[in-house]
Amino acid sequence: QVQLVESGGGLVQAGGSLRLSCVVSGRTFSRYNMGWFRQAPGKEREFVAGIGWSGTTNYADSVKGRFTISRDNAKNTVYLQMNNLKYEDTAVYYCNGAFRYPVPRDFHEYANWGQGTQVTVSS
Repeated sequence: QVQLVESGGGLVQAGGSLRLSCVVSGRTFSRYNMGWFRQAPGKEREFVAGIGWSGTTNYADSVKGRFTISRDNAKNTVYLQMNNLKYEDTAVYYCNGAFRYPVPRDFHEYANWGQGTQVTVSS
């Protein structure tokens, strides 16, 4: 079973930046495709960004040009650099992975999740 540990969230003003990290264990990370998701209060969990094991990336339209997903296979870690944050980016952010790419955008397709990391953007 995959284990996922997210970190790096916090409180930031609109226009600011944060970098999230997710450490993965229980999988051969270098061959595992990863994604970031988020869940705002009262809303369903939604896809934010994905990265293939080879480095190919894809993004939700709402974050294109502001967020960058990357990975360090030597550290079993996937990152999400978030720039020009907006109030509507406030959410708990989660990572997850899949053996196919693009990773599924439907959160129902994932069996287990980490605890997430809270991102709060003040307006």
